[in-house]
Amino acid sequence: MSRVAIIGSGFIGRAWAISYARAGHDVVLWDEERDAPGKALAYIETILPDLEANDLLEGASATDVRARMQSVATLDEAVAGAAHVQENTPEDVEIKRNVFGRLDAAAGPDTVLASSTSAILPSAFTMDLKGRARCLVVHPINPPYLIPAAEIVPAPWTDPAVVERTAAFLRAAGHSPIVMKREIDGFVMNRMQGALLEEAFRLVAEGYASVEDIDIGLREGLALRWSFIGPFETIDLNAPGGIRDYAERYQQIYARIFPSAQWRADWTGPVMEDIEAERRRQLPADRLAERQNWRDRRLIALAAHKRRADREIGR
Repeated sequence: MSRVAIIGSGFIGRAWAISYARAGHDVVLWDEERDAPGKALAYIETILPDLEANDLLEGASATDVRARMQSVATLDEAVAGAAHVQENTPEDVEIKRNVFGRLDAAAGPDTVLASSTSAILPSAFTMDLKGRARCLVVHPINPPYLIPAAEIVPAPWTDPAVVERTAAFLRAAGHSPIVMKREIDGFVMNRMQGALLEEAFRLVAEGYASVEDIDIGLREGLALRWSFIGPFETIDLNAPGGIRDYAERYQQIYARIFPSAQWRADWTGPVMEDIEAERRRQLPADRLAERQNWRDRRLIALAAHKRRADREIGR
């Protein structure tokens, strides 16, 4: 197994640490804030027993997985000998440029430098690097130890062999990489999620449905199928003759809808007053952290169920 360096050990960094250590890698955490890696490891220690209890540690014990992680004092020490670096610093292009400059100077020539950024194109912070061919984005849905999908986004100059190597590395760690052919704002997941959110805001802004009714539509409707098959497979199975048959039968519905979707509701405008008020009636602000913990426990249960279903029913 390889050495993996986690650069930035907040929410995303600590989640990646679990994922890579579970896969058997030696994981080192470094952060500009000296006490952050210790806090991350303390949090990880509270999560590992639940993962072990739900058979989500690949047969290892919580103790064994924890033993594969350590913090280090310097960035140079973190990347020394690392095969893969996962950067998780704030969503600020200047910070990314600075950190990647330091990583490119310190890491060995064969080390892959990956950013967890969810919004910044890799070309924006790697263009001036000597080793820019080994740089790319690996963007997870948080937390990656429970949600396997991760986007691999190359810059125009990223070596295709680095993309292939990173995809293989992620698959070996239990992930399902989305291998993009080229970069675009929002990548894949945020563009898909954004399309749903834009429509959700429009429906509330124009008074067609409540926040809870829209959540029900996803939670108790579309998301049930989408949790194990995607939108293309869904429509392939929703017409007798498959995906072309579906398009011929139903394209006119979506063509009719499309013109009414060509405007944006201002997410911070008047509609937010209604949306926030309804959400706070559903969940008071002082219970947000409690509900976040509930969400993560549900994700653990769902991940365990999907693994069992994959074994017993097939993918």
